[in-house]
Amino acid sequence: MHKDGKKQMHGKLNRNALLPQLETMIGYRFRNRRLLFEALTHRSYASQRSRAEIRDNERLEFFGDAVVGFAISKMLLNLFPESDEGLLSRIRASVVGTETLASLAEGIGLGRCLFLGSGEEKTGGRSKKSVLANSFEALAAAVYLDGGVASVEKFIERYFGPLLDAHELRDDGRDYKTKLQELSHAMGCSPPCYLVDDVSGPDHDLMFKVTVIVGDDCFGRGIGKTRKEAEQCAAREGLSLLQEEQRRLT
Repeated sequence: MHKDGKKQMHGKLNRNALLPQLETMIGYRFRNRRLLFEALTHRSYASQRSRAEIRDNERLEFFGDAVVGFAISKMLLNLFPESDEGLLSRIRASVVGTETLASLAEGIGLGRCLFLGSGEEKTGGRSKKSVLANSFEALAAAVYLDGGVASVEKFIERYFGPLLDAHELRDDGRDYKTKLQELSHAMGCSPPCYLVDDVSGPDHDLMFKVTVIVGDDCFGRGIGKTRKEAEQCAAREGLSLLQEEQRRLT
């Protein structure tokens, strides 16, 4: 066998060995192992294999987006029984974003379990936020399809529960863009300006990169599947930096 072929086979065996560890980490053991494998298979890996039965995780990622949204929406109804639709939507948007999903994926070691093609491997696919976020959604879909609603709700609550319990979501419900605008006004700065730096990816999986400018300075950058999501991520980072600046001046 060619040396590169041996390396690929060795890598595949190593990742297969990691799957039980991943199941232990997320507190769920799959009955249908094919679903777990599909959730972890990047299109770059599937495209390099001749076997037609190998599916990439894009179908599951598509479904997982809805599954995560459903489970979190139900959690919000229980956590904030007196809140209106607008507030619930803002809270959901603040926690269901590429940055958060990627961070959760990193926390469970999802990147090291992914099956990637050689090109994606060489370009650091295991640490790409978009790849990690999509894979987390695919994993959520796989849990739902394998174990049903109760299983995926337990899975989502395990990781999003602490985020929804965070004080910053309970204080007043304002989104990050609103908070950043209010703070910049209070500090005598010009209103935040959001610039789209880049739009990449296929039409069904676009990725926006946004920079927020306050005054003459860059105060935050964010990425997201929509411009709105990317702006919220940039505003969150900008808010943190502007708050530090405010503390330094007082």
